[in-house]
Amino acid sequence: MPIHVALEHQTSYQFDRPVRLGPHVVRLRPAAHCRTPVLSYSLRVEPDTHFLNWQQDPFGNYLARLVFPEPARQLTITVDLVADMTVINPFDFFVDESAERFPFKYEPELARDLAPYLASETRGRC
Repeated sequence: MPIHVALEHQTSYQFDRPVRLGPHVVRLRPAAHCRTPVLSYSLRVEPDTHFLNWQQDPFGNYLARLVFPEPARQLTITVDLVADMTVINPFDFFVDESAERFPFKYEPELARDLAPYLASETRGRC
């Protein structure tokens, strides 16, 4: 039976007078490729007068870029999400018979594909 967990994260700043808020990049959204499935997600930002653009970095992580056109006395960023805490067994795999004894040889086509990762460099002396 899956376990669902509800999380809330809030960051809040209060100022004694209106201040100009520079652009903010918020990294509070799990990547689509994370192990834990996210069933629901919401991002709330105050002040309401802001521009929000979603971006992705080279690793597939979501970034919320916020721009605030007017001065504000408060900045509050709230993230709510529900995650499915699925049990993951990292040892749920089998070892192919051809790899039971080390060292082993890859099939020619696979060896060709893996060649860049299997190449070793000769290291000199210091």
